[in-house]
Amino acid sequence: MADLDALLDDAARRPMRGWDLRLDGRIVSTHPWDFEGIVDAEIAGAASLLDMGTGGGEWLSARPFPKGRTVATEGWPPNVPVAAARLTPLGITVLAVEGAPDNAEQATSAVLPALPFADGAFRFITNRHESFVAAEVARILAPGGQFITQQIASEFSAPMRALMSAPDPAPPSRWDLALALDQVRASGLEVIQAREGDAQVTFADVGALAWYLLHVPWVLPEFEIAAFRDRLAALRETAPITVPQPHFWLQARRAA
Repeated sequence: MADLDALLDDAARRPMRGWDLRLDGRIVSTHPWDFEGIVDAEIAGAASLLDMGTGGGEWLSARPFPKGRTVATEGWPPNVPVAAARLTPLGITVLAVEGAPDNAEQATSAVLPALPFADGAFRFITNRHESFVAAEVARILAPGGQFITQQIASEFSAPMRALMSAPDPAPPSRWDLALALDQVRASGLEVIQAREGDAQVTFADVGALAWYLLHVPWVLPEFEIAAFRDRLAALRETAPITVPQPHFWLQARRAA
């Protein structure tokens, strides 16, 4: 078994580029559906594609995207050059955009950002874990075009807090499949299919767990290795460690 200090020192030093959370295979996420398979089947017949919140382009680069007719947006500035370095050589345009407010907060947002595309610009839009303004998605979809998104529900941090023996904060604003369906339908899109369930995130060791919590800070904002060292030491004996996360996905279509 790897030395605890070595695992935690490595977690503290190792950076993350783009949005690759696999950590050389030490972190594995599984879902009760094959989102990539669903997306890939639809992309195969798409004339044009937009990937919203592409991160470092890792996920999009593995899809059968339409050559020369694919665009990716990213709202977090450090990821933009990472995505461009990966996607531009593949013929994919990468654009920096203003990210949408959290979907759960949009009802109280005075201004919602517009996407820099013409009406009906894309036949297919993908979105993984990125906030979106449903009306903007509907606007830039071509007639008959489709939107597919996978999202993490608002209660995602509760299982991790239980694992780390961290007190629960005030309840988050609700973001779940029911609210997503309301927003998408209000934009005029027709929902084709939707599903919710728990993803399982497995950490091979506590070093991978610490690295994840450092680089995905909204899961446990107060996390610091020193403050949680005793808990990490106890969990080291139970590795690998699996934590559920509530997810959902939906597929919608603009009328032809």
